[in-house]
Amino acid sequence: MNNLLNAENSGTPLHIIEKSTYPTWLAGQDNHSQTWLENTQFSGTGLSLIPNNQGELSQVLFVVADASDYFACGDLIKQLPHGKFLLQAEPEHVEAISFGWLVGAYQYDRYITNKSAKTLAGLSISDAEGNSDIVASAIKFAQATALTRDLINTPAADMMPEDIAQASLALAEQFGGEVKQIIGDELLVQNYPTIHAVGRASIHTPRLVDLTWGDSKNPQVTLVGKGVCFDSGGLDMKPAAGMRNMKKDMGGAAHVLGLAQLIMAFNLPINLRVLIPAVENAVSSNALRPGDVVTTRKGLTVEIHNTDAEGRLVLCDALAEAENDEPELIIDFATLTGAMRIALGTELPGFFSNSDKVAADITAAGLKNSDPVWRMPLHSPYDDLFKSTIADMTNCPTQPFGAAIAAALYLQRFVDKTDWVHFDVMAFNVRHLSGRPLGGEAFGIRTVFDYLQARFK
Repeated sequence: MNNLLNAENSGTPLHIIEKSTYPTWLAGQDNHSQTWLENTQFSGTGLSLIPNNQGELSQVLFVVADASDYFACGDLIKQLPHGKFLLQAEPEHVEAISFGWLVGAYQYDRYITNKSAKTLAGLSISDAEGNSDIVASAIKFAQATALTRDLINTPAADMMPEDIAQASLALAEQFGGEVKQIIGDELLVQNYPTIHAVGRASIHTPRLVDLTWGDSKNPQVTLVGKGVCFDSGGLDMKPAAGMRNMKKDMGGAAHVLGLAQLIMAFNLPINLRVLIPAVENAVSSNALRPGDVVTTRKGLTVEIHNTDAEGRLVLCDALAEAENDEPELIIDFATLTGAMRIALGTELPGFFSNSDKVAADITAAGLKNSDPVWRMPLHSPYDDLFKSTIADMTNCPTQPFGAAIAAALYLQRFVDKTDWVHFDVMAFNVRHLSGRPLGGEAFGIRTVFDYLQARFK
């Protein structure tokens, strides 16, 4: 990405302005540029390539509604011809434009044999004081976004539990972390029974991936990511339409690895731990059955009402382990419920928290960086929906209402005293938006990082 964004003073001028300032900008241009824009019937929004008298490109104009939107310029890098462009924009917009420029370059082409030969344009943002830091920061955020997207976009055949472990090992090696794994029947020996129960039917052995990084003297933050590499629904099998994109059900794992990359790349003063219960929810003769009772790591017994509510089962053992260290904060990411998508749509991630202070600060962070999140209620009366006649609880209610809240309440039973945040994310773009192509997407990781950076300085 270094060749796409630099702090230099060279290139064709690229003016990125807001629509409200266009009349003022236009009045300050020479007659040639004004005539060109008039004769090409430029509407005052979008892109215009302005030539000189010899027909060579002399400057570019890009007019947006809100230049502080981090995705406003997300498609611009692919719309411009090859070359180098020098940004002309208000200083307060440079950070957002830089991120949008880089994230718009993303393309998942691992399986495309005839790859595009087009060379993308480069952007210079001048070498003024502070701009080198903006460039370095934008590259780190774009790389973390790309990692998250890549992991989610990879088909399940190439992104099974062992592959998530390899991605974690590569990240640890890059930044000087350490990865341990508990694999297969060793999960039973070391008391992670629900992770084993969900993953045991697959030929891809279930495991708990445990990445650590940082100084143990720093405040500990533990990230937990749902790593269900493919979710058939188990014996309560999904219909074909519901199963089609279930490669994304490890999106929680992808999110915590992307967030971990940010934390390590910026060297935050955090003692970081990342726990990923990685499984495939498959069907075989030894698959978990509806009506089975599983004893969790915490000791609570759970009657399985539906094998397609497996994400909370693998997460609950990981959350119980996360609390053993008494960290300052536990944050989990999961593609947990369709109910959250019905409530908030696919592009706004909902989250739950047992701390009003943490929730308010995270929400505020998301309003500043075009990565919004929305707090949902942990409505405790719904705890009654988990009643079982033969066990401590069921894994999901028998009725579908309030399912996202119910799932969060289930997880909360495994976090007793630690500040905790649970993100229920789509992890997938179902339509193309500026800088956000169809497929895997990172939701909320920039917001959580900004919150962590402000809290742990």
